[in-house]
Amino acid sequence: MKEVFIFTDGACKGNPGPGGWGTILRCDGVEKEISGGERETTNNRMEMTAVIKGLEKLKIRCKVYIYSDSKYIVDAINKGWALKWKGNNWYRNKKDKALNIDLWEKLLLKLEDHQCEISWVKGHSGHKENERCDRLAVIQAEKFL
Repeated sequence: MKEVFIFTDGACKGNPGPGGWGTILRCDGVEKEISGGERETTNNRMEMTAVIKGLEKLKIRCKVYIYSDSKYIVDAINKGWALKWKGNNWYRNKKDKALNIDLWEKLLLKLEDHQCEISWVKGHSGHKENERCDRLAVIQAEKFL
């Protein structure tokens, strides 16, 4: 099984506001950078989109190591919160609806396609790939200013 490393970040100028996402995919020493943005979005949506877009680039089942500085995503996946929300008809608790349901549905499906591990990296702390993803995301967000 091929091993793929996916590094991601999202950015938003205001929250909500113009946003961007950046993703680096690495496999067998080859890297690919992808990025995009939206005119009106949130930081969490851009963080999620970065992961989804990276996973969408994979054409075969892979062992995927995902690195994100979003505790929102990493904890929701690793602690099982997202699956619990889905099982509760997308409610986080008895009264609060989960946010970003459309993206959670896409992300959970994409994670099933591969053998994935997702890890948190501290943002803006000198992590080389995270810093590159941040630059990609900011460039995309600034296109809408």
